[in-house]
Amino acid sequence: MNIIACIKQVPDTNEVRIDQKTGTLIREGVPSIINPDDKNALEEALRLKDKYEDAKVTVLTMGPPQAEVALKEALAMGADEAILLSDRAFAGADTWATSTTLAGAIKRLGNFDIIFCGRQAIDGDTAQVGPQIAERLDLPQITYVEDLEIDGNTAIAHRAVEDGHYIVKTEMPVVLTAIGELNEPRYPSIKGIYEAFREKEIKVWSLDDIIVDTSQIGLKGSPTQVKRSFTPATKSAGEMLEGSTQDKVRDLIVRLKERQII
Repeated sequence: MNIIACIKQVPDTNEVRIDQKTGTLIREGVPSIINPDDKNALEEALRLKDKYEDAKVTVLTMGPPQAEVALKEALAMGADEAILLSDRAFAGADTWATSTTLAGAIKRLGNFDIIFCGRQAIDGDTAQVGPQIAERLDLPQITYVEDLEIDGNTAIAHRAVEDGHYIVKTEMPVVLTAIGELNEPRYPSIKGIYEAFREKEIKVWSLDDIIVDTSQIGLKGSPTQVKRSFTPATKSAGEMLEGSTQDKVRDLIVRLKERQII
């Protein structure tokens, strides 16, 4: 079984600041992490590897050279191979251009059974890249996967919806997008960390290594236009009411009337 896990290195959103003049994220000095949903996708790929002796997990990401850090962590967790798509031609990509580039790399890899992606990235929250990869590769897809079972050549997934889940079955190869409820990602082992940083190499692919329509990648191939970026306004501090339950209810009613809420 050949499994591809697509991950993304994202800024830790607890530390994100926005340049008010340009409307872009200030990334200097901001710690980066593996996108949380992508980590669940990677963990599920590794669980399948633990279950099936012939399984191989390849981790794929697109980004600048520093994205190697995320790939090293993935290797330390147990992935077999890591590929970084890095080229100035890929820069400035929206989801459309990103999925085009990733699909081009996946086509070169070939011979895969499952492609795992996270539901969405915390720096964009679009939930588009996984489904777009499936469309570009003409593959079935199951999104919002909260439970997974493999039966022969069939993937059986619980797809989360607002008030429950659907059970969806499809033949492989398939694209699956993971949510946090799917599993609890493992920590890298000491041995895994040693092997990732001392023994395993990360392959770096440029535009020359994949076949894509260059008009559909990078900034020029991105139809999305961001008009404005901003941080939410800070809310005023709350007020704790003291006294008995009766006193609290009376004070609450007085305050609501003062604000003309009731």
